Amino acid sequence: MTDGGPLLRVAAHGADGFDSTVAGLRRRGEADLLAVESSVRGIVTAVRKEGDAAVRRFVEQFERRVARELLVRDYEGKASLASLPPDVQAALQSATDRIRSYHERQADQLRSFEYAEQGVTLGSRVAPLDRVGVYAPGGKARYPSSVLMCAVVARVAGVREVIVASPDPGPEVRAACHLAGVHALLDAGGAQAVAALAYGTESVPRVDKIVGPGNLYVAAAKKLVFGEVAIDSIAGPSEILVLADDSADPRVVAADLLSQAEHDEAAYALLACTSEALANAVAADLARQLESLPRRRLAEAALQAHGQALVVPDVAALVALANALAVEHVAVHTLEPFAVAKQITRAGAVFVGASTPEAAGDYLAGPSHVLPTGGAARFSAPLGVYDFVSRSSLIAYTPDALRSQAEHITRLARVEQLEAHARAVEARFEAAAGADAADEP
Repeated sequence: MTDGGPLLRVAAHGADGFDSTVAGLRRRGEADLLAVESSVRGIVTAVRKEGDAAVRRFVEQFERRVARELLVRDYEGKASLASLPPDVQAALQSATDRIRSYHERQADQLRSFEYAEQGVTLGSRVAPLDRVGVYAPGGKARYPSSVLMCAVVARVAGVREVIVASPDPGPEVRAACHLAGVHALLDAGGAQAVAALAYGTESVPRVDKIVGPGNLYVAAAKKLVFGEVAIDSIAGPSEILVLADDSADPRVVAADLLSQAEHDEAAYALLACTSEALANAVAADLARQLESLPRRRLAEAALQAHGQALVVPDVAALVALANALAVEHVAVHTLEPFAVAKQITRAGAVFVGASTPEAAGDYLAGPSHVLPTGGAARFSAPLGVYDFVSRSSLIAYTPDALRSQAEHITRLARVEQLEAHARAVEARFEAAAGADAADEP
């Protein structure tokens, strides 16, 4: 325990407060954007009306700097990559290659198709979006990894133009943009960057979709512009759920929890385990590891706000809890981790076994680390190539095929009292009958 409170509150199954604690965690996705929505709406409206002038004004107001050029196409990405230490260059290149390889396999499953039966040709046409905006945070930390995890996927999907928005991007972000094949950098952050991408300005072209993580202001802005453009999600704080039985190493479990807690004060570090002794051992190791953590203040605040251990009777209860909470990152530290992982059906990403740190997924494994948060894994998915395409249905009837289905079509139209729908079918036969009559001698 620290002066600010416990790092890991413990709630045991069957004890007072357990059910209410779980219920509260299931509602963690109800992030209150209302606190910032009014001010964000003002920013979005101003950018829509005033364009570049408003973006520049808000950059100066909120970012405390002057953006000399908003949209930078010659962002010196190659030179930025060369300026980095060789080991950093190698790591960025390896991450790029692995992300591209994984999503190329994913793209193989996303194809147009067409088939014909009984005179009806049906199909699905898949086409990449024209232009996408990627938001890369630049506040508490720099995230070249987020550039790669979004932009590489977009390029694999075939997006024609990718614009990355990042406030005052440094050489790591510029290098990542170069490796990912980004076409331009928007030198702005926050709601003003989201609005510029959504509506377009004198210098910033309007995009079709905005993806990528951001703070509360970015999330609120994405919510407000949705409909003008598509978005990937309204992301909440980062989160991890570690599932552990008595075979788990408390030191490794604590390290996994801290890997998310150090993101920011709002992050969730959750443990579900099969014994209170393990929960207490993990709490002790958290305190020990915090002592030397450079981002101790952030991680400690996150743990004191959202650090929670849930003690349940057995491994089956661990699985049930994971599926109920639908957490962004689920790490499995059990005696038979693959058997447990196969039963987890509601998670952004599952990290199987003690040799699989969540950090591997953040940087190098391959799948995009842009994942659903706040319980949204119940109904949504990690960012993938399917997020960067549009789909169109193809329908073509021969005259005989339409005649064979006409009775059903017109009957359903008249059930819904849409007479013009029915007549649109019948008109084709009337026109054909008229043409036949005209041809008779």
